[in-house]
Amino acid sequence: MNLSAYIAEAFAVLVANRVRSILTALGLVIGVTAVIAIQVLGASMSGAVGGVLGSLSERTFFVVPNQRQADFTRAAIRLEDLQRLRFDVPNVIDAIPGGQTVREARIGHSRRRLGVGAQSDERFASETPLIAGRKLTPEDIALARHVCVISGEAAQKLQITGAQVGSSLRVGDHRYTIVGILDRSRAGRLPSLANFDISIPYTLYEREYARGRAIIAARVLVDDTSKIAQTESDTLAWLAALKKGRVEYQTFDRKSFSKAVDGIFAGVTLVVGLIGAVSLVVAGIGILNIMLVSVAERTREIGLRKAIGATRFQILLQFFIEALALSAFGCTVGLVLGVLIGALVNDLAIVKLSGIVAPIPWLRSIAIATGFATIVTLVFGTYPAWRAATLDPIEALRYE
Repeated sequence: MNLSAYIAEAFAVLVANRVRSILTALGLVIGVTAVIAIQVLGASMSGAVGGVLGSLSERTFFVVPNQRQADFTRAAIRLEDLQRLRFDVPNVIDAIPGGQTVREARIGHSRRRLGVGAQSDERFASETPLIAGRKLTPEDIALARHVCVISGEAAQKLQITGAQVGSSLRVGDHRYTIVGILDRSRAGRLPSLANFDISIPYTLYEREYARGRAIIAARVLVDDTSKIAQTESDTLAWLAALKKGRVEYQTFDRKSFSKAVDGIFAGVTLVVGLIGAVSLVVAGIGILNIMLVSVAERTREIGLRKAIGATRFQILLQFFIEALALSAFGCTVGLVLGVLIGALVNDLAIVKLSGIVAPIPWLRSIAIATGFATIVTLVFGTYPAWRAATLDPIEALRYE
């Protein structure tokens, strides 16, 4: 028989025992599905995190009081602290409030409660593109102009279009001229580190919202990015000395945040990998068991084939192909289900939240499924095939 005949016969045997074959491959399907789905979702989440981190310049870092400390109010950052920080800490160019204030925004007949945040020029600004207008300029900052850039999400809530750039937006008791609208499709809905619903010059924010109030967080701009870690340490030490007490602060920048997220993904991947490994072992044992049962059921058939001239290699190849077909079936179904589940969750949740469409890692997914099928076949399919090939033809013909 040629190879195609062996393959056809293997599939015929599996189809004839379809219920048993499906139940045997179920463990492999579950394991491969879990691993492939997490691979797809991992790629999607990495793209989403990249979109969020894209709003944070590599030249900036955040400083926030640790909310679990005993005296949180003592550690609160105030406007005068930022003004001193600009001059007292080496490598610091500027520092602006990092929190936001929620106010009712009105334009025409549309009203919504939105967050108003401080923004500086392009050095602080996010990388989210605009659909209309411009971003804040150094002149806007220096003159504390009553202008604002609104997010795409805020524009949708207020039913603002690109044609309304230049219109007046009332926020609480203040009025601002809309100079730019960010692209909602690229920004997504995840909370951004730099994009607020309404961004105004930080000099104006300090005067109208932050005067005399504690600031939730501070954004610090550095001159030399290679010294950002040292600058963060110097800032923490400076704040501790300034407050003259046991205060705690946390800092994070684009690099440290990315490292923390990578660590989370690595942990999740490890856990799912262990689940996949357990499923692989369970599925392999099931395939080993069912192949041994198949050898026992077909002992007389094996003896008859040997009696009419079949070689050991031909018998071994026949049962090895059956094990391979069973493994390939489970891994293929797991691959399809894993990609479908991952892509579905990605489209319905992650893309809508982040605005980032990450490519599905097809090659990696196919490589994982192929690797699982190969391992299961070699480890758990070889012994039953070898046992069938080494049966004595006389004893096999006598088998009842």
